[in-house]
Amino acid sequence: MSEVSLSTHLNVKPEQVWDLIGQFNALADWHPAVEKSTLEEGGTVRKLALVGGGEIVEKLIPTEEDHTYEYSILSGPLPVMNYKSKIRVVEDGDGAKVEWSSQFEPAGAPESEAVAAIQGIYQAGFDNLKKMFKM
Repeated sequence: MSEVSLSTHLNVKPEQVWDLIGQFNALADWHPAVEKSTLEEGGTVRKLALVGGGEIVEKLIPTEEDHTYEYSILSGPLPVMNYKSKIRVVEDGDGAKVEWSSQFEPAGAPESEAVAAIQGIYQAGFDNLKKMFKM
């Protein structure tokens, strides 16, 4: 099982960050690789249309944690299988820390390439959040 865990600090209140990223259907609002997100199955499955083509289907995993959601990938072009991920926003000094982590098995690519692909996705999202919050 491979793991990726990245975080970033933002100089805004955790609630402000969570208001932007906290809804399961909000990824298209802040991640530059996602063109459109649509919910199905009562809001527990999202279909992400990717910029340049392709689609990822993800399922929400129930959690009791505040400012947190977890999900798994059901299908998509990424070189992973049995992928489970968590996005969490916590207080961090005078701002917020966004944590994005996952566990998965590489599929169709060496582990180093699968890990690099997931790290790149997370970092692109963090970089865009910093732009959106003018950091």
